[in-house]
Amino acid sequence: MKTKTICSLFVLLMCVPAWAQLSIETCYRKAQANYPLIQRYGLIEKTEAYNLSNAAKGYLPQISFSAQASYQSDVTKIPFDPAELGFEGIEIPSVSQDQYKATLDVNQAIWDGGMVRSEKQVHRTQAEVERKDLDVSLYAINDRVNQLFFGILLADAQIKQNQVLQAELERHCAQVSSYIENGVANQSDLDALRVDLLQAKQQEAQYAHTKRAYVSMLSKLIGEEMGEKTEFVRPEVVRPLVGRNNRPELALYEAQIQNLKAQDARIRAGLMPRLGLFVTGGYGKPGLDMLEDDFKAYYLAGVKLSWNIGNFWTKKNDQAKIQTSIRSIEAARETFIFNTDLDIAQRNSAIDSYFEQLKYDDEIIALHASVRRASEAKMANGTLSGTDLTRDIHAEQSAIQNKILHEMELLLAIYNLKYVTNE
Repeated sequence: MKTKTICSLFVLLMCVPAWAQLSIETCYRKAQANYPLIQRYGLIEKTEAYNLSNAAKGYLPQISFSAQASYQSDVTKIPFDPAELGFEGIEIPSVSQDQYKATLDVNQAIWDGGMVRSEKQVHRTQAEVERKDLDVSLYAINDRVNQLFFGILLADAQIKQNQVLQAELERHCAQVSSYIENGVANQSDLDALRVDLLQAKQQEAQYAHTKRAYVSMLSKLIGEEMGEKTEFVRPEVVRPLVGRNNRPELALYEAQIQNLKAQDARIRAGLMPRLGLFVTGGYGKPGLDMLEDDFKAYYLAGVKLSWNIGNFWTKKNDQAKIQTSIRSIEAARETFIFNTDLDIAQRNSAIDSYFEQLKYDDEIIALHASVRRASEAKMANGTLSGTDLTRDIHAEQSAIQNKILHEMELLLAIYNLKYVTNE
């Protein structure tokens, strides 16, 4: 029996929704992991591996095969007659006008001037640029999470306070009903309270609809369904210490600069001479002996030095273009930092404003509560109408709703500041 009970408890625990509690940090991680663009990380890694593998093959022997058949209108001939020189009986063969050749060339680089190394570095830095660009795109999701998560918290707080208001109005309706029986109040006083109660229920429905819409969007963003009992954890009000700017855009700018520097190194490597070994094997008519008009096999082997001097003509312009691109990226980076600093100052000012407003909210609520209690006493004595009482109740509730709004705006401003600095 005990074993059966334990198994039942285990099954119940397994059925508990995974998202009984949900923090904003968890939403960040889930939203980025669920975003389709994250698949590009794996594709970038594969592309980089392919490019590096191809570049490394520059050290492997380069093999080429060619075949050729040709007909010449003329061939090389000896410009004298041997008989005239006293060489009777000597016959010098002539080359056929139809010639055939098949060759297999093998070239092995000994020194390439650093071209393979620089080519691999270009591929590495290009892959890093793509990764950092993807980081920027995924980081932007955090801003969308902020808007949805704090929208849910605001709607949830408004619903709870609205339910408090409804309970308060229902209590007053019951009191006024008893006042009517005692001849202290009129039916119109009760009707005024009932109108406000219905309006409060109507407002709750609007808040609930807003919350459901935000929850639905957040569910799609993180890729997991959330139930009605999901608890959204309200973050603590902790003002972030603004230090170093850690935005992923800065890492992207740096990666772009490093990629351009790698391209500059590749240009310099292209100016270097090349040294290598070569072997050519062939079969043709004629072979290496042009005077032997027959099919023969042959080979050549040696060392080859090559130097493309033409690269020097474009070197200056190519490097100037790269330096211009680097300066352009640096200017964009400085502009981004400048705008970010302005954004930080603006958001700090907004946080100061919300803190200042919250200093007075509790006092305002307390004063409205005092006025409301006085109105309740007057209502009990028959010296105040139901309309005046509902006015004072709404004034107090409006002050409470303002505090809720200020608290949510403060939290959103804090997390927007964290987003700006990537703290």
